[in-house]
Amino acid sequence: MVRIFLDPGHGGNDPGAVGNGLQEKDLVLDIGLRVRDLLEEYAGVEVEMSRTTDVFVDLSQRAILANNWGADYFVSIHVNAGGGTGFESFIHSAPSQDEVNFQPLIHNAIMSQISVSDRGQKSQNFAVLRETSMPAILTENLFIDNASDAALLSDSSFLQSVAVGHANGIADIFDLEDGGGGEPPSSTYRVIVDGTQEGAYGDTDNITNSVSSALGTAGEITVQRVGSSNNYQYPSPGSGDVYQVYVNGSAEGAYGEHQNVLNALTTALNANADEIHIVRV
Repeated sequence: MVRIFLDPGHGGNDPGAVGNGLQEKDLVLDIGLRVRDLLEEYAGVEVEMSRTTDVFVDLSQRAILANNWGADYFVSIHVNAGGGTGFESFIHSAPSQDEVNFQPLIHNAIMSQISVSDRGQKSQNFAVLRETSMPAILTENLFIDNASDAALLSDSSFLQSVAVGHANGIADIFDLEDGGGGEPPSSTYRVIVDGTQEGAYGDTDNITNSVSSALGTAGEITVQRVGSSNNYQYPSPGSGDVYQVYVNGSAEGAYGEHQNVLNALTTALNANADEIHIVRV
């Protein structure tokens, strides 16, 4: 069983970097929870986190938690500041061979998911890298004080891409079962409501709950398997009370009762559909 320790930086009374109406502590917790959810879809992996809520955890305590738990890999997630742009990663300035070997796998996996400047694979004597007893990496995911970077960090779908990159890299490093060579697990679906991603879920109940909350107000809802790439064409949303359900691009039925829409969604998910599109007609 592989043990992965995720460390969203800052928290509580320590907001981390601040800019453009955003706080680092909130962004990195969001990313960290997404990475956890993606990793937990793999077989043979356990995930622990330094924090799962907005609380302060001392730097040394973060390392102690990971050391005492017996983690195999420590991933500290941060957002940068200081006027730059793009993504960079850090290992310790006196790294182990595993750290040297692992860094390009996770760094490149993240870069493959986001179209931003690559600031490089670096090393630094950061406390969480120095005090952890297992291979460790610290990622700096864009600059909160850069307006263009901040706009991306405000986009839920971009944060999901960052999380997918982290999860893919970890899956590559440890050859996690059912990861498809680093691709995210096939049972995870994005829920996109009127063009905005609301979340990504591996549990069918969570998917249907998310869709249920959007029915009645949304014009269109897409439930798309993470990692799939489709070019299905759909009609624009109408203004009626009926929703047309499409499965993998094909119309399956139109329903006025929301429960019937959810039943059709569940049937498609159970059949391992890649994409379910629900549009108001």
